[in-house]
Amino acid sequence: MPPGQIEILMIEDNPNDAELAMYALQKNRLANHIVVLRDGAEALDYLFDEAARERDAAADAPKLILLDLKLPKVDGIDVLRRLKSDPRTKSIPVVMLTSSREERDIVKSYQLGVNSYIVKPVDFDQFTKAVQEIGLYWLLLNEQPHPRGGG
Repeated sequence: MPPGQIEILMIEDNPNDAELAMYALQKNRLANHIVVLRDGAEALDYLFDEAARERDAAADAPKLILLDLKLPKVDGIDVLRRLKSDPRTKSIPVVMLTSSREERDIVKSYQLGVNSYIVKPVDFDQFTKAVQEIGLYWLLLNEQPHPRGGG
């Protein structure tokens, strides 16, 4: 995939949820270039490995990160902490898309700088509608700074 074309980075260990989310986004033509990673360690490697530091990270940065909270190896809170503490990834919108309704998870996510916290609906139709609305807002309606910081 050419640089600058990743629209959504989805970090989701449940293959069914990942497939449903991709279906909802692609069905509504909201994202043609989606990268799905299955655990927090894989996500951190993808975003922060040596090769990533050598390339123009701003040009290759996703427009949106959909992040599950309960991930294997490195959990979503630790991934979020790293994303929001690094100047290269700090301004990328991160939507926590999780099954956790626990207040401590919600509070911690917002303290670390998450842009939105959405509890996954269990119902197929509600889930695809929620993902469609996430994509519509973050990819089409939300204004983001230019990757190079221009104004």
